[in-house]
Order: sequence, then structure tokens, then C-alpha cells
Amino acid sequence: MPQPALRIATINANGIRAAYRKGMGDWLDGRDVDILAIQEVRASTEDLENLLGSDWDILHDPATAKGRAGVAIASRLGGRHRRGASIHRVELGHPDFDSAGRWLEADYEVGDRIVTVVSTYVHSGEVETPKQVEKYKFLDAMTARLPELEKHSELAVVLGDLNVGHRELDIRNWRGNRKKSGFLPEERAYFDRFFGPAGVPVEGVDGSAGPGLGWVDVGRTWAGEVDGPYTWWSQRGKAFDTDTGWRLDYQVATPALAATVTSYAVDRAAAYDQRWSDHSAVVVDYAV
Repeated sequence: MPQPALRIATINANGIRAAYRKGMGDWLDGRDVDILAIQEVRASTEDLENLLGSDWDILHDPATAKGRAGVAIASRLGGRHRRGASIHRVELGHPDFDSAGRWLEADYEVGDRIVTVVSTYVHSGEVETPKQVEKYKFLDAMTARLPELEKHSELAVVLGDLNVGHRELDIRNWRGNRKKSGFLPEERAYFDRFFGPAGVPVEGVDGSAGPGLGWVDVGRTWAGEVDGPYTWWSQRGKAFDTDTGWRLDYQVATPALAATVTSYAVDRAAAYDQRWSDHSAVVVDYAV
């Protein structure tokens, strides 16, 4: 009989303590997730352990500033595929670049294979401010790290809130956001290279050029040429009700891992008052 798929999910919790008060735990209990990447934890490791419980092996990299950012990866102990991470890493980019709370890698043994999982939270940025400079530094570091990750493990996936809508399909009101962080041509060009054919020169939407890295946008590949499916909606106005959203939450996989995808889902809440985060979870099954 074929082995069950490895179910990997990612969610920007927007503060995990608040998310649990609103129903995140009920969602997780019913979703049969094997590995969960969390962004914007904004809590302590002890908080995470208390909320998720003893069934989970938890890795957590908090932000330098208390109560900000924070990324985690949790794997279900005694599950179908693994017994916690065999190794993990948190460094990204130049030593003087503060990536704390924004990049966490872990290796998991799945049968006789190693699957590398990354939980990441890219800066939101703000045009013409130091925040945007930091965002570009992070995207530069990510560009350098992706080829190294694939060399480390051909089965690797980068999960999280990447805070960029790559294409016009990824944001409902793209015309009104062309000069705003999250949909700037310079930001989107990074993603052109992430997903461009490996080693082939790629011209970015901003006119820049660089080699493609060959990684796969699982969400776009699975959904096809359709609007969305969006993963984030502003808390203001009727954005959620009218589905005026952004696709900011990604599963970015190596070609070898992407080839095993059997299911992709955005767990959008049924109604505004049933949301437990301003983001929705992205859940993917990999037949590793």
C-alpha cells in the first residue's frame, strides 16, 4: 500500500495566543497536519509548548524585539513520518544582518529521505523608509540561500508569509497597489528569479536580469491561472467579505518535492467572525 502523504501547513498566526483564543487549536486538531510552520508567533517558547501540547516537537526562533515577529516549526511526535527535527538552523545572510524571528530551517527524516522545511516571515516593508531597505536585504539573503538549500536537500520547502504578491493574479486590487510595498516591481522581480528556470537568464518585471533559481510556487502551479486563491485580507472594511485579498502565504518547493504534491488548499474561514487570524493557512500534501 502507498504511504500516506506528508501534510505540511503554514500560517501567519498574527499572535498565536490570540489565535488560540479565537479557534486555531480547533482547526489544528481537525486538520491532521504533520509539520506546521508558524509566523508572527509573538509569544514565548513556553507559550507555544502550552498551547500546542506535548504531542508536538517545537522549534522556535523569537525576534530580537520582544513581542515582534517570531517563527516556529512544529512536528507531530509519534506521527506517521518523523520523531522531531534531526537538525535546525536559524542564520541567514551576512553575520551583521539581524534575521532573528524571520528564518528557521529544520531537517526531518521521512522514511529514508530528508525533507528540509523552512518557516520564514519576510519584512512587510514601507516605501522610501529603512523598513524597505531591510526587506531588500532579506530578499537578497534568501536569493543566496535557496540554491544552498537545494544542494543540502533536493526535498526542501520554504513556507510562510513572504509579504509579496508576485503577479497581478495574486492581488485583487493590483492597479491601486503598484507603488506600495508588497507589489513593487523591484520586489516582484525577486520572485521572477525564484521561479524562473534554473540557470537561465530571467528578466524581472522591473527590467532587471539575473539567473533563475528553478524553485516552484506550489500554490500558483496547483491553482493555475486564476485570481488568488488569496491568503490575507485587511481587517478593515469589507475586504474579507468581498474577497479583496492578497496571496502572500506561499509554499515554495524544490522541483523534486513539488513533483510529489497531491493536494493544495487555502483554509479560508467560512465567515469574517470565524477568522482566528488575518491570514489563512496553506496546507499541502506531499507524497514523499
